[in-house]
Amino acid sequence: MLSAVAVGGAVGTVLRAGVEVNLGAGSVPGTFPWSTLAINAVGSFLLGALSMWGGSLTWWVRPFLGTGVLGGFTTFSAYAVASDVLVLGGSLGPGVGYVVATPLLCVVAAALGSRLPLLLGLARVSPPTAAGQE
Repeated sequence: MLSAVAVGGAVGTVLRAGVEVNLGAGSVPGTFPWSTLAINAVGSFLLGALSMWGGSLTWWVRPFLGTGVLGGFTTFSAYAVASDVLVLGGSLGPGVGYVVATPLLCVVAAALGSRLPLLLGLARVSPPTAAGQE
């Protein structure tokens, strides 16, 4: 299982870097980190959907996709650094807005994502189990 997580993490971090390079402003002081916000919201949505998807998966697929790919794609540290760059760059209002908006948006995205399998008729009948106990 650890190798599935490691390979998935590598895939997720490469995807994240690709989005940041092509769409993000990076760590430019005063620039709102829209790409980091979008990455974390999309990742939260997908993780919510994966957590409720009831299809049969090989034992390594959930750790590969969830902890690996989506864990590598999304990251709290990028959120923290982007917040710090905004505030220290003199953009206090946008910095505080980002600090508040990101967790709210990500929780809403995860909740919406968890409803997707239900709408598609693919939801689990019971709540997800702890990692490795499926």
